[in-house]
Amino acid sequence: MSETIIKPIKSTEHYAQVMRQIDQLLDCPPNSPEADLLEVLSILADDYENKTTPILPPDPIDAIRYQADELGLSSKELAALLGGKNRLSEVLNRKRPLTLKMIKTLFQQLHIPAESLLAA
Repeated sequence: MSETIIKPIKSTEHYAQVMRQIDQLLDCPPNSPEADLLEVLSILADDYENKTTPILPPDPIDAIRYQADELGLSSKELAALLGGKNRLSEVLNRKRPLTLKMIKTLFQQLHIPAESLLAA
């Protein structure tokens, strides 16, 4: 294997080049110089992706539905947290925005990150 100069990825063109290199190295033998290069290039690519492709918080309503499902909450239990069945329906159908009180309750009781609940 020839000497490879490794530089931080700073452009989409360089990123594409690194991804092609990674693709070529995927079947290399473990514990080889190629495997080491694959690991380093993968770290650089991951770092570039994290810097250029921010992960947006989920939609607040999707976050509520997901977390309620994960916790096995019934509609009745969720309604009790948000102020009643009608209020729950309005919120989940996007007819009523979340109030600060609702956001605080959902954050404290369901452990939904505040940035998810505040995303609009």
